[in-house]
This record gives sequence, structure tokens and C-alpha cells, in this order.
Amino acid sequence: MGGARGVVWDFGNVLIEWDPVPAVAAGVGQEEAVRFFAGFDFHTWNLACDAGRSWAEALDELEREAPQWLPHGRAYVDHFALSLTGPVAGTHELVRELHAAGVRQIGLTNWSHELYPHAPAAYDVVGLLDDVVVSGTERLAKPDPAIYRLAVERAGLPAERLVFVDDRPDNVAAARELGLCGLVFTGADELRARMRALGLPV
Repeated sequence: MGGARGVVWDFGNVLIEWDPVPAVAAGVGQEEAVRFFAGFDFHTWNLACDAGRSWAEALDELEREAPQWLPHGRAYVDHFALSLTGPVAGTHELVRELHAAGVRQIGLTNWSHELYPHAPAAYDVVGLLDDVVVSGTERLAKPDPAIYRLAVERAGLPAERLVFVDDRPDNVAAARELGLCGLVFTGADELRARMRALGLPV
């Protein structure tokens, strides 16, 4: 494919480093945090909030079904800002270059509606995007095809003209099924080279 005209960005571990362990450790200690992530299906629990469930409901579920993990789950929510550990090296520069060149860019992030405001508050690069599709707000989460269709609509470009960047291969595979040019993110240098080969001005 050549002639890409827009980019759809994942956020976590593509634009913003995300590690839930420090947030949990801030409330219950490092050793307990490690035990929590080893013994609890955090991904599935968290994804439900990315898809629109409230954190109050999520904590109620923990209290009912796995009360031993309730302090750990509460710590994640209370100290969430500590899970955002910095910008991903090199990708903010790509966003800035594409913005300066007038390339259409939007975000497509699995992020709870309640906690999403931490992203634009902490990282000004988010404000350079033309739009952001937040899964928790839309009550849809990747890799549901419907959220990709919504992102394409918001981008205002044909799917085949959009480059989708995500660190999760399953999310990239879902985007490719709908005609986007999906790239699995492994580092900014490789991404820059692949974007340039697709005709983007970076």
C-alpha cells in the first residue's frame, strides 16, 4: 500500500508508557502488587472498564467474587496516575511532525471513560490529535470491529488510507480485517521507516 493519508494511534505503550504495577504498589506495596498480577486476571477485569463498565461496578465485583483482591483493585484506581510512567521514546516526535505536515491523526485507545482525562492532562501531544476515540466513552473496546469502524468515520478518510499503530498484535489484526494498514509497534525508529515507506512525511 502507498499513499497513506492519516494515522490512527493507540495510546498505551505506543504514545504513553503504561504499567499498572506502580499504581497498585502505591496502595498495597510492591510484593502484594506482584502477587496480585500473578494471581488475578487483571486484563479481563480492566478491559470491562475500557468497554464502559464503571470502576464502582468493577470494585463491587471484586468485593463479591474475590474480596482478597479488593485493596489491590482499589489501589489501582486511586493511584492510577502512577501507571502512566512517561512518553514512549520517539513517538511524540512523530505525532508533532505529522501534525506540522497537516496529516490527519486520531487516537483509538482502550481506556476507561473515568480515567481517560489523565492522558490529555499529562501529555500535551494528545491535543495535537484531531480526535480521540475512547473505548470507555463509546462502550466499545478493541478488538471489537465496531470501534475501528467508528475510528475510520471520525478520521474522515477511507480505511485503506489509514495507518493504524498498536502494540498488541490482536488489535492490529482486527484493524487489518477492516482494511486499515495495521502496524505492530515495536519502536519509533522502525515505525518511522515504515511510515515513510507508506508515503507519510516523517
